[in-house]
Amino acid sequence: MMAGNNPRSNRSVSKKKGAQVGSGGNRRRGLEGKGPTPPAEMRKGHAKQRAAQAKARRAQGRPQRKGAKGTSELVVGRNSVVEALREGVPANALYVQQFIDNDERVREAVRVAGERGGIHLVEAPRPELDRMTNGLNHQGVVLQVPPYEYAHPEDLAAAAYDEGEDPLIVALDGVTDPRNLGAVVRSVSAFGGHGVVVPERRAAGMTAGAWKTSAGTAARTPVARATNLTRALEAYQKAGLTVVGLAADGEVELDELAALDGPLVVVVGSEGKGLSRLVGETCDVRVRIPMPGGAESLNAGVAAGVVLYEAARRRR
Repeated sequence: MMAGNNPRSNRSVSKKKGAQVGSGGNRRRGLEGKGPTPPAEMRKGHAKQRAAQAKARRAQGRPQRKGAKGTSELVVGRNSVVEALREGVPANALYVQQFIDNDERVREAVRVAGERGGIHLVEAPRPELDRMTNGLNHQGVVLQVPPYEYAHPEDLAAAAYDEGEDPLIVALDGVTDPRNLGAVVRSVSAFGGHGVVVPERRAAGMTAGAWKTSAGTAARTPVARATNLTRALEAYQKAGLTVVGLAADGEVELDELAALDGPLVVVVGSEGKGLSRLVGETCDVRVRIPMPGGAESLNAGVAAGVVLYEAARRRR
């Protein structure tokens, strides 16, 4: 039988016009609008929704986790001890050598320690001070600084949400100079940030030098220590914070960054090496600070201050 006489074949190629089965109005309804766009806090997967969920978890009263504790430190030498006492560096004991020639700096150290209160004044023989300082030139005066009590990284964001604010946190990657850490703490305090995160290893800690550079702001700005900085940043991301890394070759300029007015972690690398590879890959975006003057890089304290100022300006 020829194909042209096959009824099934005829039906399959038929172009006969006539009534067609309709869509039942589905196509028309599919073209209709779906109403106004829901707020960011209600959109699944949005950073602000994650932030709202994290805030709700905090409201349920989850206990805060304790951070690590540093080691005690000794400040030696008359000038160093006097400066540390003036700047409010925490101390629990001032050791003064027996029969020392009480010059003006020794008298001031004893006076300031007495005025501050809570600092034990101990008179000790020179051999005891030599043993304590491993033979350093202590000039007969030694100040004992107690271990710094670090916060847990999660507590920084939690405290911000408890105050009804979007977290603004600075994380330092490979910054080993305590003075840079102190400068960052000072900037965070000045621009309304909620704390600083430092790695546990190969990084500056809250030493007497960091306290002095912070000009006393370390007393009210918490510093957290992370066992693993990359994991700490990932935990912040899950809690709804945007992680922004500062890099000279960043893909976005600072003034183009929309995330500055939301929950934010600013990651600052070392002046020489910048961000480490893993930390850089973890960041949601890498940002560069435009420098018309042609400088190759900024130290951690200055770079953090620039970004924190811009974030504070947008949050007004």
